[in-house]
Amino acid sequence: MSKRIGLVVNPTSGKNRGMSLGLEVAQRMRAAGHEVLDLSDETYAAARDRALGAIAQGIDVLAVVGGDGMAHLGINLAAETKVPLALIAAGTGNDIARGLGLPVHDPVRAADLVTTGVPRVIDAVCSTDEHGGTRWFGGVLGAGFDSVVNERANTWPWPKGQMRYNLAILRELPTFRAIPYAVTVDGVRHEMRAMLVAVGNGPSYGGGMQVLPDARMDDGLVDVLVLHEISTLEFLKVFPKVFKGAHVGHPAVEILRGREVTLEAAGIIAYADGERFGPLPLTVQVVPGAVTVLTPSTLAVGR
Repeated sequence: MSKRIGLVVNPTSGKNRGMSLGLEVAQRMRAAGHEVLDLSDETYAAARDRALGAIAQGIDVLAVVGGDGMAHLGINLAAETKVPLALIAAGTGNDIARGLGLPVHDPVRAADLVTTGVPRVIDAVCSTDEHGGTRWFGGVLGAGFDSVVNERANTWPWPKGQMRYNLAILRELPTFRAIPYAVTVDGVRHEMRAMLVAVGNGPSYGGGMQVLPDARMDDGLVDVLVLHEISTLEFLKVFPKVFKGAHVGHPAVEILRGREVTLEAAGIIAYADGERFGPLPLTVQVVPGAVTVLTPSTLAVGR
C-alpha cells in the first residue's frame, strides 16, 4: 500500500554522507510506490518546523536519516501522535536504533521497513518546563562527568566525531571531582556525592556504552544509574567495563528504577540522546507507549 512519507535527513551524518544516503533512501521508498516529502532544511530548527507542519497536514510515516540526534528529533516530533517513526540509522553512535534491533549503516534495509516493518509501541521520557513546553528523549540522559565532557567537546571545532569526545575526557578527568546530587525517584529523595547520574529509557549511549544494560524501552520505567564518589584511578578502572555493562557489579554503582525522576545539582547541563537537554534541576517522566516505531517483524513484540 502506498504511503505518504515525510523524510528528514541530517546531511552531516555518516561522516558527511548523510545527503547521499538520504537520496538513496528516498529513491528506495519511491521505487516501492511511496510518496516522499523531503522535509530537510539547512538548520535543525527549520527541519523540525517543516516536519511539524507535515504531521499536522497528514503523513503516514515520519522517516529520519542520521544518528541519535536525528532519532532524538524524530521522537520529539512523533511523541503522542499517531504517526509511526522510521529510523534510518546512519550516524556515529546509533544507540537508539541498536536498542530497538534496527538495521545500522544499512539504509536500504532500514528504508524497506517503511513497507515491511511492523509498528512497535515504545516509551519515551518527557520533561515539561515552567511554560508548559515539553521535550522528549528516547535513549539515555546523562548528567555528570559525561555531560561535563560533552560541554567541553562542543566548544571545540576540531577534531570531529569520537576523537573529540575522547580528548575532552582526557582534558576533564584530572580535575574532575564528585558532584553533590539530590536524586528523587518516585518521591523518594536520595542525597549523595557522585561522579555521574544517568537516566535510561534504553540501555546505551555514547556509541555502545551499556550504561544501563537492563533498561527496556517498553516497560513503563526508567533505570537510573548513580556512580558514587570514587578516585580518579578507580574511575579509570571502572570506565572500560561500561562497554559490556560489567560496571554494574562495582560497589560504587547503584541502580534505581521508577517512573518520575528529579535530578538536582549545581552547574550541570544534562545531555539526552547526545543532545544538549537542559540544566539541572530537571524532572523527567516516563510516558508509556508514547512513540510508535517501525521494526522488523521478528522484533515487534517484546525485547
